[in-house]
Amino acid sequence: MTTPAPPVTSTPICSSSPFLSAGSVAQANSLAILHLKRDLLIPTILRDHDDSNEGYSEGKVTNTRFGSFPHSTLIGVAWGSQVRASAVDTGSRGRRGDAVGNGKKRKRGSEGTEGRGEVDAQRPTDGQDKSGDVAVVKAGQESSLDTASGIVAPIQKAAVMASTGFVHLLPPTPEIWTSSLPHRTQVVYTPDYSYILHRIRARPGSVLIEAGAGSGSFTHAAARAVFNGYPTQEGPSGRRSRGKVWSYEFHEQRFHKLTEEIREHGLEVIVEITHKDVCQDGFGIEATPSAVNATAIFLDLPAPWLALKHLTRTSITSDPAPNVSSAGNSPRRNEASSESDSVLDPKSAIYLCTFSPCIEQVQRTITTLRKLGWHDIETVELSAKRLETKRERVGLQEEGLRGVNASPASVDEAVARLREVEGRSRVFHNEDGEAAGTPNTSVPPAATAQVSKQQRLGNIRDALEGRKLYKEGRLVHRMEPELKMHTSYLVFAILPREWSTEDESAARERWPGKSVMVGRELAPMSKRQMKKAAKAKAGGNKEFEMQQQEQEGSRSEPFEAETENI
Repeated sequence: MTTPAPPVTSTPICSSSPFLSAGSVAQANSLAILHLKRDLLIPTILRDHDDSNEGYSEGKVTNTRFGSFPHSTLIGVAWGSQVRASAVDTGSRGRRGDAVGNGKKRKRGSEGTEGRGEVDAQRPTDGQDKSGDVAVVKAGQESSLDTASGIVAPIQKAAVMASTGFVHLLPPTPEIWTSSLPHRTQVVYTPDYSYILHRIRARPGSVLIEAGAGSGSFTHAAARAVFNGYPTQEGPSGRRSRGKVWSYEFHEQRFHKLTEEIREHGLEVIVEITHKDVCQDGFGIEATPSAVNATAIFLDLPAPWLALKHLTRTSITSDPAPNVSSAGNSPRRNEASSESDSVLDPKSAIYLCTFSPCIEQVQRTITTLRKLGWHDIETVELSAKRLETKRERVGLQEEGLRGVNASPASVDEAVARLREVEGRSRVFHNEDGEAAGTPNTSVPPAATAQVSKQQRLGNIRDALEGRKLYKEGRLVHRMEPELKMHTSYLVFAILPREWSTEDESAARERWPGKSVMVGRELAPMSKRQMKKAAKAKAGGNKEFEMQQQEQEGSRSEPFEAETENI
C-alpha cells in the first residue's frame, strides 16, 4: 500500500492585508482602527516596540481624548472588543536622545552624564542601526542589550488600567478607512464608490484603472473588489486572474504618501500606483500599454474629457482642420495604429465612470464620449439619507432620564402635574402667612404631603429596575437632521468590443445555428422563427402562413419571368 503524496500548497510571495483578511485578533505591525465615537475614528499601526523612541515606559502609545492606550494592550485582542485606557505618564514623551546622545536637558553646572538621570547609549557603528536614533534609559529603569545591534533598550513595563476611558478596536475595512483617513483631497464616500463598482462590473479578477487617486478612498475599495487571491512563488495557476488596480496620481506629494499607505496596508501587490499626468501622457506603463489590459475605468479628474482620447483601442490624433469648434480639435481615430498600443482589453467590453462635481464638466465629457464611440451613456446623481429607528418614550414617568421626551403623554398627566404645582404654591404661601401671623386655613391638609422634585426623580430611577425599556414606547423612524447635499455627478458609458469578420466566423463555428431553405438560399433561422414555422406547419398560425406565401410568391415572380424570357 502506497502512501499518497501530500498536496502541493502554493506559498504567497507577500503577507496578507488586514483589509482583505484581518483574522480574529489584532496583529502586530498591522493597521487597526480605534473607535472613539460615531464620527471619530483613529487609524494606527500597532507596534510591539517603540521605533521612534518617544520615551514611554509602556512602549508604543496612542494618546486620545479618552485616554492613553499602549499598543501592548491592543495586540492580540479580538476585533470589536472594548479596551480600557491605561495610566501612562504622558509627561515623559519627548525624552528621547538626539544624534549626539543628549537626552533630558542638564541642569546648570552639571558636567558629563552626572545629574542627568539618564544613561545615553553610544552611537551605532557600521552594520548597526543607520537611522541615528539613540536609545535612552531612565535612571532606575531596567534595560536589555540587543546583541544584534549593540543598542541598550529599556524593558517595557506592564500597563496599568486607568479608572476611566475606553475605545473599541475595529478591523480595517474600506468603509471604516473612508471615515478615518487623513483627507488630502475630496474623497469618494461609501454610497458613491459602492454604486460605481457595481456599475463598472468590478469583480474578483478584474483589471481596473483609477485616475486621480487622491486620498485613496476609492483605491482601497477597488482593491477589495478585484481581489482574487495573492500571487504565488510558483507563478499563475491555470487561467485564473488575480485582479489588479492601476492607480494614477499627478500630485507628487500625494503620490508618495499614498504609496507609503498602500505598502503599510499590505496592498502593494494588488495596487500599482504611478506618478503620471494621464491627460497628457496617457495610461501606458513603461512603454508597454498592453500590459494593463483593463476592463473597468474610473476617472476622478478635473477634465476627464482630456484623458478619454487615451482610452480607445486605436490611437487618437487631433483633426488639423481649421473649421473646428471652440471646445478644441475634435479627436479622430488613427486607423493605421494597431490595438497593441491600447490599455484596454481587446476581448471584452469596457465599462467607464467619471466623477465630476459640475454639470459643465458632464456636458463636455458626454460630448467627447459620443465622438469616440462610447454607448449607453448615462448620468446619475446619488443622495444618501440615513434613517434612525428607535423607541420613543413619552410621559412624566421619564423625567430625569436621557434620550426621552419628559412631557405629559396625556391630558390627565398634564392636569395632575398642574394640580401638584398649584398645591406646592399654596403650601409656599401658607408658610409665608404663618410667618406673618395670619395662618391660611384654605390649604387642604393633603397639599402639605407632596414630595419634592428630588424625591420624585429618585423614585423614577428606583422604578427603572423593574421596567423593560426595550418594549416600552412607540417605534418610530426619522431621517438624520443633517441633509447631505450634492457630491458629484456620475457619468457611465460602455465601449463595445471590436467585432470583426474573423470573430463572426469563429463564433458561428463554435455555436452553429440551424439553417433552413428560404426560397433558393440557405439562411440561418432563430429559435423563435423555428417555433413559429412549426406552429404554422401544424395549422395554428394563419397570419404566419399568409406572410410565408407572400414571401415565396415575391421570390418566384423574378424566376418565372426569367424562364419565359429563355
